[in-house]
Amino acid sequence: MSVVLFGGEKGGTGKTTLATNLAVYLVRHGAEVLVLDTDKQGSASGWAAARSQTPELAKVQSVSKFGDVVDSARDLADKYQHIIIDAGGRDSRELRSAMLAADVMYVPIKASQFDLWTMERMNELVGQSQGFNRKLKAFAILSMAPTNPRIGEAEEAKGMLGDFEHLGLASTIIRERKVYRDAVTQGRGVLECENEKAVDEIESLGKEVFNGII
Repeated sequence: MSVVLFGGEKGGTGKTTLATNLAVYLVRHGAEVLVLDTDKQGSASGWAAARSQTPELAKVQSVSKFGDVVDSARDLADKYQHIIIDAGGRDSRELRSAMLAADVMYVPIKASQFDLWTMERMNELVGQSQGFNRKLKAFAILSMAPTNPRIGEAEEAKGMLGDFEHLGLASTIIRERKVYRDAVTQGRGVLECENEKAVDEIESLGKEVFNGII
């Protein structure tokens, strides 16, 4: 059993994209998974609703909860093998309470100076949460990185993210690919699409997150 949280203080970094793609990764491995949508924009819930309209796709359960979600997350964790929490891109009651229930947190971040500046604050929030939730581990993950290998933004960002006390750095890098946007609008994951590079990225992330669990 695991509770995986995708959250952060910066919007537009791909939290819902990663949350929904990991949910598909899990169901394709035969695991019971629920997506807990704590973002009032409801993107993850909309994705699950779109997915339910295609009968041949394995169903992914989704519920929305707002405010203090720690009790809801813990209760749901007793009913499902895995809970994936999609929190909004801001410091909120939902995000802070979800951090108290999570086993692991991933903070998607673009390889830009503006996004990197937010990580110092996230490092502080993770440290505070770990004072109450000792099991919480947290990682930044480079998301929507350039696909052109000649652009060194991702490598530069990796260097800048190496000094935080409470935040590690995920090994997987998610690149900016149109297939991610297309999959979300169809209620799919990229594992259900034909793009080998995107498939490799999500397979890599799935193994990194759930190594030894599934």
